[in-house]
Amino acid sequence: MSIVSPSATKPVRNRRNPEVTRASILEAARAEFAEKGLEGGRVDQIARRAKANKQLVYYYFGSKDELYKSALEATYAEIRALERELDLTALPPREAMVRLIDFSLEYLDKHRDFIRMLSDENAHGARHVRGSEMALQTNSPLIALLSEALERGVREGIFRSDIDPLELYVSIAGMTFFYFANGLTLSAIFGRDLTQPRAVRSYRDHIVKLTLAGLGA
Repeated sequence: MSIVSPSATKPVRNRRNPEVTRASILEAARAEFAEKGLEGGRVDQIARRAKANKQLVYYYFGSKDELYKSALEATYAEIRALERELDLTALPPREAMVRLIDFSLEYLDKHRDFIRMLSDENAHGARHVRGSEMALQTNSPLIALLSEALERGVREGIFRSDIDPLELYVSIAGMTFFYFANGLTLSAIFGRDLTQPRAVRSYRDHIVKLTLAGLGA
């Protein structure tokens, strides 16, 4: 007859890795806030999405407001990391501009949560972004890359010399962001389905031509 240790009969408690748990909560928060905004998002729903205890949400993030800010920071950090991977310096000036437009369209097409979260944050006066050192410190690296590409274009005689890199960045971001943020309403108003891949490709070609024409010397 074998003797079984009392401890061996007790179920082993599966202790989750704190970093994994925090990341799961953050991912769930991004999904919840993207769908319902800050006001509509619920902490208990976030905990359910993350398969975590509700108290852990408060343990890691302190409050719903801080969790919302952390979700925004994670969203900004993600797109900034992808922007840094864009090697615009290796491309001729005109191709660098086309690559930036393609990147912006592709990212927004695949990350509608980014559009919804930014729209919600603007509705709240951008108070979480202004209060986030992390968001301010991760300013877009594309401004410097755009400036370098513009300078090369000027030297080669193909770009105007009076283009402000920040204004160009805002223009490209605006043309791409607006399209996806308002695609459904525009489709309904004008009777053309702008959400279809063919329509997106057509719009891409349009803004590429528009941008390059505007930059032309």
